[in-house]
Amino acid sequence: MRNKSVITCLIASSLLLASLASAQSIDAGRGGLPLTVPASYSDSDPAPLLVLLHGYGSSGARQDAYMRFSALAEQYGYLFIAPDGRQEAGGSNNRFWNASKACCDFFAAGEDDAAYIMSIINQIRERFSIDPDRIYLVGHSNGGFMSYHIAQQYPDTIAAIASLAGAEAAEPRPEPRSPVHILQIHGTEDGTIAYDGDSIAGNRYPGATETVERWATYNGCARSGLEVARLDLERELPGLDTRVVRYDSDCQPGGSSELWTIEGGSHIPAISDSFSTNVVQWLFAHPKVRSASTNAAD
Repeated sequence: MRNKSVITCLIASSLLLASLASAQSIDAGRGGLPLTVPASYSDSDPAPLLVLLHGYGSSGARQDAYMRFSALAEQYGYLFIAPDGRQEAGGSNNRFWNASKACCDFFAAGEDDAAYIMSIINQIRERFSIDPDRIYLVGHSNGGFMSYHIAQQYPDTIAAIASLAGAEAAEPRPEPRSPVHILQIHGTEDGTIAYDGDSIAGNRYPGATETVERWATYNGCARSGLEVARLDLERELPGLDTRVVRYDSDCQPGGSSELWTIEGGSHIPAISDSFSTNVVQWLFAHPKVRSASTNAAD
C-alpha cells in the first residue's frame, strides 16, 4: 500500500509539473511556442515582454541560442518568446517573415505575419500581467525587417524595437500614428544586408542611416544625429568597435532613433558577452510614453 501511495504521489506530481509546463506555452495558430516566465513574475506587478524574431532560414530557438535573451529574463524580470515564421515552398523549407517587398516572402505566400505576432502578444497579455508600456521587439536580419513592419502597423502597442542587420521597407508606407523608439545595429562589412542599402531580387531596401533617419522623421526628431558613445559589441574586433549615434532632439514623447554601427562587423557578428545586455538595457530605457490620442487608439 505504501508503494502504491508513493507511485500515486509521483504520478500526481508529474501531472502537476506537466500542467505547469503546458501553462508556459502559447499557440496562436501555428503550434505551441515556449514562453519564458521569470520566477520573480507576479500578477500584481506588470512585467515587460520581449519578442525575438529570427532571421531568414533560422528559427526562434536558434536565434535565441545565438543572442541568449531568454537567459537574461530572470535578471531583468521580463517574459520572453521567440516565435517561428512559416516554412516557405520550393523545397527549401526555410522559415521567413513577410516583412517587405525585399524581404523575405520569396514565394509570394502573402502571410500576414504582423497579425500573427500581434496575436501572440495579445494571448500573452490575456494570460499574464504585462506592462502595456514595455512591449519590445528584437529582430535579426529578416526579423529586423519584420520588427520595423510591426512597429509601423502597431505603434500603439510596441514601445521600442532593436534591429540587428535589418532594414525598413523601401516602398512607401503610411506614417505610424504614434511614436516608437528605434534602435538599428548594423555592421559596415555586412555582405548580406548591406549597411548602405541594396536590393534583393530587384527590390530595394534602404541602408542603416536612411532607415534610422526615416524613423527619426516619423518620431518628430531632428534628422541630425550625435555620436554619444562607443561600445564593444563584437568580440573578434579590437577595442570599442561600435559607434553610437543618437537622434533624440525635438522628438515626440515616446519616440527616438539610434544607430549602433559595428565598424568591420558582418551580417552575423560574433557578438560580445555584453551585446544582449546592452540591448535589453537600451530597451528598458525606452518605454512607451502615451498621449491622449494613443490611449484612445488602444
